[in-house]
Amino acid sequence: MKSVKHKIVIMSGKGGVGKSTVAVNLATALAMRGHQVGILDADIHGPDVPKMLGVEGERMMGSEAGLTPVLGPLNIRIASMEFLIQDPDTPIIWRGPLKMRAISELLSNVLWGELDFLIIDLPPGTGDESLSVMQLLPELEGVVIVVTPQEVALLDSRKAVMMVRKMKIPVLGLIENMSGFFCPHCGERTDIFGSGGGRNAAKELNLRFLGALPFDHRAMQLSDEGRPFIAASPDTPLAKAFDEVVENLLPRLGKRHAK
Repeated sequence: MKSVKHKIVIMSGKGGVGKSTVAVNLATALAMRGHQVGILDADIHGPDVPKMLGVEGERMMGSEAGLTPVLGPLNIRIASMEFLIQDPDTPIIWRGPLKMRAISELLSNVLWGELDFLIIDLPPGTGDESLSVMQLLPELEGVVIVVTPQEVALLDSRKAVMMVRKMKIPVLGLIENMSGFFCPHCGERTDIFGSGGGRNAAKELNLRFLGALPFDHRAMQLSDEGRPFIAASPDTPLAKAFDEVVENLLPRLGKRHAK
């Protein structure tokens, strides 16, 4: 992992907030800017990254040197448990120690090569996988928290933020996902999931608010097709909002190791 410059965790307090979509599109946005990027799908039980990047069914090849990551769009290097199991329908029924060992293997034995960024997509909550990544990678650049716009966003994000701070890892900021819906016919915006919960949570928790991403039904369709929306639909309000999030995030990087 010494050849990886910036290691960034994408985390949420609960499921269903679009965390994996944010992780995949962040990796894509960085790769589109000319960076060497990898993404680690650390969700042992429900790995979605391979499907979202169009490499579902691929396999990581092993050798004495280690595991070779699967190459995705824009030469993004991808590691996931999905690449290591024979039948994707088989559930992984493991206790904590086995999950920590699997995370350790994915971090230490994957031949990432020289990377500018490694994006780590965690499962929801503050369980074994999250703890394992933070314990095994104390040099993490930081964590990005993803929430939805409801007022309960503060409740959903507080425990995740407290965990990260207890591990003495910087929180790089908070993203409010599914923030309003733009009608594809008339362009009118509707706050179908409420509004302002993420911004209020960032203020309450003293975090940098990185931006709000509107809901776009095309993003779901593109994810199912294995095509990140930031590349497939760059002129949409969602893609433009995501670009703003990336521009707000990049200046936050590098400061921890510069001290």
